[in-house]
Amino acid sequence: MQIQVYNLHKSYLDGVGRRLHILRGLNFEVESGSTVAILGASGTGKSTFLHILGTLEAIDEGKLCLDGSDISIFSRDQAAKFRNEKVGFIFQFHQLLQDFTALENVMIPQLMKGSNSVVVRENALDLLQRVGLGERTMHKPAQLSGGEQQRVAIARALVNRPSVVLADEPTGNLDEDTSAQIMEILLRLNQEYETTLIMITHNTGIASEMQFQHKMENGQLNLLPNV
Repeated sequence: MQIQVYNLHKSYLDGVGRRLHILRGLNFEVESGSTVAILGASGTGKSTFLHILGTLEAIDEGKLCLDGSDISIFSRDQAAKFRNEKVGFIFQFHQLLQDFTALENVMIPQLMKGSNSVVVRENALDLLQRVGLGERTMHKPAQLSGGEQQRVAIARALVNRPSVVLADEPTGNLDEDTSAQIMEILLRLNQEYETTLIMITHNTGIASEMQFQHKMENGQLNLLPNV
């Protein structure tokens, strides 16, 4: 997915009615299939920006084009349809449904689209195999390690073959070895599916594995030189 963001502004009202400006005229472009890391201090607007890209939050001002579609003017229903078909999310805390197996968690996004349940099951099993969980498909989240739960989350994010995957600190709660395994899976599947990958991370080592690194400062994204 090609992403183009122009003069994006986003603000919130705090508890006493003061307006807090989070994103200030942000510009950003990325070509389809690229991998991008977003660095920056906590509270600088990284997650807000990711939520905007995923149509989870509206903007105050600016233009946001994904694959040529200006999603900043979408209705709520249009945004939800676009999000379900084009965007995959991976969060730091997995967000898996605890009463469902790994297989069921991965199947849910396609079932919500009304896809054939037999095909959905085959797709989910294939993805779980690809992330190394072929023997753990019937386990519930509580029976899986943190790294295994994150692998389920990756499979779930990719089951609809999204154009872009948005990952918010996907290795933030994992040890170094498990983080390396998760990154290997993400980058391998990025190449296999030609999916644009945008990841928030505080880990500069992980960021260096991505093609492009940006830093969020003063409400804007600044491209960092490759080292």
